[in-house]
Amino acid sequence: MTHNKSLLKTALISTMLLCGAVSCSDPKPEMGPVNFQVPEEGFNTSQDVTIKFYTTMGQDLQNVFNLYLEDFNALYPNIHVDAQFIGGYDDVRDQMNTEIASGKSDVNVAYCYPDHIATYNTAKSVITLDNLIDDPTYGFSDAEVFDFVKAYYEEGSSLGDGKMYSLPFSKSSEVLYYNKTVFEKHDLTAPTHWFSENENDKTSMEYVCGALKALYPDSIPLGYDSDSNWFITMCAQNNIPYTAATGNNYLFNNDSAKEFVGTFKNWFDKGWLTTKSLYGGYTSTLFTTTDKQNSFMTIGSSAGASHQSPSDGRFEVDIVPVPQCNEDNKAVIQQGPNVCIFNNTDPQKIMASWLFVKFFTTNVEFQAQFSMTSGYTPVIKSVFENDTYKEFLNDKTNIQALSTKVCVEQEANYFTSPAFDGSSMARDQVGTIINRVFKGEDINTVFADAVANCQK
Repeated sequence: MTHNKSLLKTALISTMLLCGAVSCSDPKPEMGPVNFQVPEEGFNTSQDVTIKFYTTMGQDLQNVFNLYLEDFNALYPNIHVDAQFIGGYDDVRDQMNTEIASGKSDVNVAYCYPDHIATYNTAKSVITLDNLIDDPTYGFSDAEVFDFVKAYYEEGSSLGDGKMYSLPFSKSSEVLYYNKTVFEKHDLTAPTHWFSENENDKTSMEYVCGALKALYPDSIPLGYDSDSNWFITMCAQNNIPYTAATGNNYLFNNDSAKEFVGTFKNWFDKGWLTTKSLYGGYTSTLFTTTDKQNSFMTIGSSAGASHQSPSDGRFEVDIVPVPQCNEDNKAVIQQGPNVCIFNNTDPQKIMASWLFVKFFTTNVEFQAQFSMTSGYTPVIKSVFENDTYKEFLNDKTNIQALSTKVCVEQEANYFTSPAFDGSSMARDQVGTIINRVFKGEDINTVFADAVANCQK
């Protein structure tokens, strides 16, 4: 490891140290060190190694992955990858937790979020990547480190101890999709912020929802796909305590959080909005339904753009960044899978896993093709200089390209929440708050229940 590279890496992760520290006791001796050390002999290319990879890719993305897996195998013919495609992100999390608890897990690499890793690490199951990143033979060059989108890379160290536990694989954010045809017909403007500052503030979500409801009384003007994302984002935009990595982890039971939930409950009672949990499905269905127009705006993943356009083309869709509460404190949630490497008694399996992760996170052609197919954003900046990808982004008729461009525009506003054992539960519970309060349950009881459920 060179002195310069240490400084580079420290600069990239320094902001994450503010999240606090987590305990890192010695791992079980039979599992080897959590802070993995590259073996003196390096990677043995003459020995066949099989690694298992848990992911959530659908068939289209599997096709892209398999194509580039052939390129990986050409480089490392002794590494065999057993890729298993398991439901959604939470399904991977639950499967891994079950296997780790049984002591029989043989998974080497998996899609993950930082809060999933925090749970896995109650059993010290995930290795840190620092020594691999810094290794002069197998690690990243300085240029490769800085090629990563900074916010995406930093998420790998969000457990609070300054160590890297994961690398970004592909990313997304949330954006606002809206019916441009209806908006232009009624001279409406896509909202840039949530609440009206005065009665003539026509760029607020509050004004736009009221105007659309008056024009179309049977409609639900706004849909929000993720109850949890909505709650967490509102906390971030308003500097409201949500969680902390140490001490009292669950901070969201406070008057400021209750205030914005209460405000949106009033909007819900007026018929202005719904969410995935309240509606019983993705709100893109309301937005694109073919029988009648039930909504005119939806906030959802930038990677889901292909689901936000009507199949019959009866109206034009446009995309803008999510509304904000404070122009001086813009915040938009960062999503999409990272990849982590699990501890193993065989260091050659860990080395093979690292080479696999390094290939797919830094390969420009793969990152470009994966983005164009999925709608996710590439995790390395050099992709944006790729001619094929440039052509894709410049296609004004491609809704996924437009969504990706808007997602990239919000990069400076990305945030992540502290990751700790229990942060995944906190995310689930704050989503239930919106559902229960909007349905009429007592707000104080619901908030108290959410904290109690986290503490269980």
